Order: sequence, then structure tokens, then C-alpha cells
Amino acid sequence: MTPVIRCIPVAPDVALNVRVWPGGGADEAGTPVLCVHGLASNARTWDGVAARLSDLGRPVAAVDLRGHGRSDKPDDGYDFATFTADLVTVLDVVGWERAVVAGQSTGGNLVVDLAARAPERVEGVAGVDGGVIDLQRRWPAWEDCAAALAPPRLEGTPRSAIQAHLRRAHPDWPDEGIEASLANFDTLDDGTVRPWLTFERHLRILRALWEHRPSTVLARVRAPVLLVVADTGDDWAVAKRAEVDLATTTGPGPVDVVWFSPADHDVHVQHPVEVAGLMHERLN
Repeated sequence: MTPVIRCIPVAPDVALNVRVWPGGGADEAGTPVLCVHGLASNARTWDGVAARLSDLGRPVAAVDLRGHGRSDKPDDGYDFATFTADLVTVLDVVGWERAVVAGQSTGGNLVVDLAARAPERVEGVAGVDGGVIDLQRRWPAWEDCAAALAPPRLEGTPRSAIQAHLRRAHPDWPDEGIEASLANFDTLDDGTVRPWLTFERHLRILRALWEHRPSTVLARVRAPVLLVVADTGDDWAVAKRAEVDLATTTGPGPVDVVWFSPADHDVHVQHPVEVAGLMHERLN
């Protein structure tokens, strides 16, 4: 099913690009799902998951966060409080009193934060290789984190080169997933790209993520939490196991954990039907 594209104002002179799928299938009353992408990503990475959830009867909305994709790119508002306020406004405008909120990577931490800040709006939380990211456990000093995780400077790279790299790195991704990842970039008339999210804003969001302590936030989340975790077979996977172990003993609500092994960080792009099925079955 093709999504409806909506432009939703969330603040003066700031509107977000939102892709909306109506519920279909047998269960027209399925709980809606709001999907949030990761840092420097975009709403289209949720297309495969959203299409399957829509078929299962769930209305779905996937949002380009401010500064990303086709949304407006103001100079400020790149902190968790503003991002979550934007998401509440999206829920208001699409008319959903309560929803399951799903986020990948940094987006996972954002939806956990949303569940703590606005518990009356959240039916359940899905963190897809995210939600429990605690960068301070790995890099106690912000300067070390910034040096390790600063994004590459890709401005001026041919789009064809980015596409070829994605296909080599992710040979089992569907074509739609490759195109969705390419939508992280604006393609210029000369065939080169530039990231929609600027380098400086990327670092500001990374700093906000570094400051976020998910174990503390999860202690205030009473909605059920599903963690869909990718075993990427690297040092990150080791760190994630420690973060997941802490999460399962922190929150007052239930935390359900499912590992995909092996899997990519963008496991929702790699295995959209399976991830959608888990969300549908375990977060009603």
C-alpha cells in the first residue's frame, strides 16, 4: 500500500514530512504505530515494516525528524525534549490518542524518552537496535565519543558510488531498502550527494544521545517494551548485550528481548516482515 505524504507543522516555521499508512486487513481497530528513524536516517527506512503492519490492520506513521529527510531544517531544536514534543504533535495531528512507538537506533532512545515524558500517549515501545544505547558507558568523555562517531564527510560523493557501496555491504537487503537508505541524501544536479542532516547538527544530536541515560529513563516507563536487537558480530554487539541486560532489570514494566543473529544495525530494513510481525504480536 502506498503511503499518504503529509506535511505536519510542529512549531513555528517547522513542519515535518510524515508518511501515513491506513490500517488494512482484517483488524481495522489495530493500535496505531508511530515509527522514528535513527540519526542521519529517514522515514523511508520504515517502509517495509509499515506496509506489513498496515496489511495486519495497523495504521502507521513514519516521520522525518527535524533536520532530516524532507522535513524542515531549523537552526535549533536538536535535543530530546524538542524531538519528543514534535512527536507528540504528530500524534495529535494524525488523531491518535495512544500509539505504539517504534524507533531504530537513536530513534529507539527517543521513543523510550517519549514513553517516559508522555506515558498517557504510549501503548507500547519498540526499540529496534536502539532504545538502550548508553554512549557514556563506552566513552565517558564527550570528546572521545565525538572523535569516534563523527560522521564521514560525504558531500560531493557520486550517488552511484554510495549505491554501489550499500549493495556490497548489504547484499540481502531488498531494493526498497537500498533506495530508502539513499534517501538519507539530497542528490544534486551533478549526480553527487550531500546528507540532509548537516555535520554540525549531526554532532548536536550525537551529544544529546551521549547525554541520554536510558536506564534512568526506562525506570519511568510503564508501557511494555520490546527490544529487537541485531547481533552485528562486532564490539557494538558486546556493548549492546550489557545495555540490554541492564534494561531488563531497570524498568517497572515488562521488557521483551529478541535477538536477530547475525543481522545488520538496520535490521528493520534487512528483515522488515519479521520485525513487523514481532511488533504486531507482542505490542498490542
